[in-house]
Amino acid sequence: MARLPRLSPVGIPQHIIQRGNNRQPCFASEQDLAVYASWLSDYAAQYQVLLHAWVFMTNHVHILATPNEPGAISAMMQALGRRYVRYFNREHHRSGTLWEGRFKSNLVQSDTYVLVCQRYIELNPVRAGMVDDPADYIWSSYQAHALGKTMKMHSPHQEYLALGRLDAERAQVYRELFRSHIDVNLTAEITSALNKGMALGSDRFKDELEKLYERRVRPAKMGRPMVNKLKVSSDPTL
Repeated sequence: MARLPRLSPVGIPQHIIQRGNNRQPCFASEQDLAVYASWLSDYAAQYQVLLHAWVFMTNHVHILATPNEPGAISAMMQALGRRYVRYFNREHHRSGTLWEGRFKSNLVQSDTYVLVCQRYIELNPVRAGMVDDPADYIWSSYQAHALGKTMKMHSPHQEYLALGRLDAERAQVYRELFRSHIDVNLTAEITSALNKGMALGSDRFKDELEKLYERRVRPAKMGRPMVNKLKVSSDPTL
């Protein structure tokens, strides 16, 4: 089945994942993590991408970001990926590829789904058994959202800012969200949407995207021919 073109409209958040090749480590030291974070911050600013949430795991990264220019997400990830691979290979005396092909991404509906997606991202170290509390993992945006840590690359989403008038109030409300688990079906929905490059949101959100960009943003129904029956848009943001 032909791969659908990447959909990347300006102003709509995207959940991004990039994995190490064959799930191999892409970070081998604290220095590696710090270098990656610094360059992510630099390229986000250069290509006008707002970074809302992230987590850097041993063999993959999750990022929630909103592009403010057409093609900004791809430009940021490609520049970061190429530079980091050169650094990693030189630093660890290796050669060859580091990443598992191109990064995956999907669109996320702002209301309702952004904060759930943030929690999903920031709970990765807990699900992996690395920590019991997301506050104990420093390479994640939980440090900014829940603990009030100032981070240069952090651009809080409006849904987070709406949690309270003051920084301390928002952080407290955000911490309360983590007292309950994300519904297992919702977790599966987030994972599936990301892996398949499909939109995460309501049916109305998906309908609007399909109408506007003339391509499907949800899995094809079983029994249908495995082709995209919607015309592929020539929109330069794809």
